[in-house]
Amino acid sequence: MTPNELEKYLHEHIPVSHMMQVAVITIENDSVVLRAPLAPNINHRETVFGGSASAIAILAAWSLLHVRLRRAGFSSRLVIQRNTMEYELPISGDFIARSFLNNPEKWESFLNMLSRKGKARISVASVLEYEGGTAGTFLGDFVALST
Repeated sequence: MTPNELEKYLHEHIPVSHMMQVAVITIENDSVVLRAPLAPNINHRETVFGGSASAIAILAAWSLLHVRLRRAGFSSRLVIQRNTMEYELPISGDFIARSFLNNPEKWESFLNMLSRKGKARISVASVLEYEGGTAGTFLGDFVALST
């Protein structure tokens, strides 16, 4: 899956990503990077609304799992079970969300469980970056359900 294909998929299947003007910058095996502008995500203080920051962090994490599962040949539904978000700095411009597996060594057991039981859980993290620094951190548990 290319960045353009993923971006098109997100905009068609998760409409808020289109409204937030999310762009897919890169897709690597261990990371997906999304970018979003300030304008459609602005709050009354002229910084990024916390809900937008959280949504884009979740979207980056979800996208990483979506891409990796497709590459591994799995068709599944992905849902978030729980998450935490920490806001470290205000964001007053374009920003990125960079996702990664929280425990990459658990990927194979995640796939094995999904294959055997039709359901598996894994943790994914995202870092929000603004002007070269960390503006927020996200950690979420996602559940994959075979389709």
